[in-house]
Amino acid sequence: MRRGELYRVHQPPGDPKKYRSFAIAGRQSAVDSGFSTVICAPVFTNGQGASTQVSIGIDQGMKQDCWIWCDGLASIPKSALTQYVGSLAGSKLTEFNRALAIALDLPIEAQ
Repeated sequence: MRRGELYRVHQPPGDPKKYRSFAIAGRQSAVDSGFSTVICAPVFTNGQGASTQVSIGIDQGMKQDCWIWCDGLASIPKSALTQYVGSLAGSKLTEFNRALAIALDLPIEAQ
């Protein structure tokens, strides 16, 4: 399990959908730790292109174009992250980092 990977989660807590995909957003040391949960960003099929949203699609393992919503971070049990979908790499991971920084009002490092 790595930061930037996408997983499909069955009945995520507080979500009306039967399944939802999530992108792992937590730092790798927390993902690797003994904690039972990890911070994730939900994926939705619609988006507005906001600075806190990242467009993803087939290249990242999704069936259609979608959006990672970094304003909707959630703590997801690691045990629920079993259906691997794909991962963010290169420029998409950079976009994800930037969107997370904006969502959390953190300084954005120069790339």
